[in-house]
Amino acid sequence: MAKEVVVTRRGGQTTIPKEYRQKLGIREGSKLKVDIVGEKITFTKVPSLLELAGTSKLSREEAYRRLDMMREEG
Repeated sequence: MAKEVVVTRRGGQTTIPKEYRQKLGIREGSKLKVDIVGEKITFTKVPSLLELAGTSKLSREEAYRRLDMMREEG
């Protein structure tokens, strides 16, 4: 399923093929994590807050308690 792409600008920009963007729900403004793994460059979609909503196993109260603790430490 690998595709060949071309670096299109001096700044290193390239285009992710349309079917990959559609499959992963990547659109303008989506955030991607870029990493080097061995000899490869990987892109991983960073979920938005809306996509993460409701995925935590913490109670709302526990989540707020932990956020408060992190704010105090910061």
